[in-house]
Amino acid sequence: MKFQNIDALQVKRWLDSEDAILIDVREPAEFSTNHIQGATLLPLGKITSSDLPQTEQKVVIYCQKGARGNSACVKVTDQDESVTVYNLMGGIEAWQNAGFDTQIGESSTLPLDRQVQLTIGGFVLLGSIATFAIDSAFIVIPALLGAGLLFSGATGKCNLAMIMAKLPWNK
Repeated sequence: MKFQNIDALQVKRWLDSEDAILIDVREPAEFSTNHIQGATLLPLGKITSSDLPQTEQKVVIYCQKGARGNSACVKVTDQDESVTVYNLMGGIEAWQNAGFDTQIGESSTLPLDRQVQLTIGGFVLLGSIATFAIDSAFIVIPALLGAGLLFSGATGKCNLAMIMAKLPWNK
């Protein structure tokens, strides 16, 4: 078995019976803002199969909404086929929507998904204004951003988020 997607209720049962450990594959700024109690941070860009703890417990990987968790599961099981991991479907958002607690910290930065939304929204607005006020060629700005959003929605991978995660304030 490569990996399996599981829901928040099953993860909660495993944690309550101490049958599982949690790996958070979000970025450090996201983790410091909010994470599931007891989770270990191993960002998607850095996680390898050798980073996973050698344990008899189930290893559950999660992110914000599930896509990065899925990518991390694929990454570590491709590196080592003997590894068994589980992806929390819907990520920490599904965990919270199920009514389970998280550990809330302090962070001076916005969550990565909001940074992406603000960036795209700002450039769409700027491109639209420039299209009407300066030259119709500026329509390419919102068009490219729209194409990027379509790609992100279709694949679950947001290249802008991966780039923004590397910025100094997100470390």
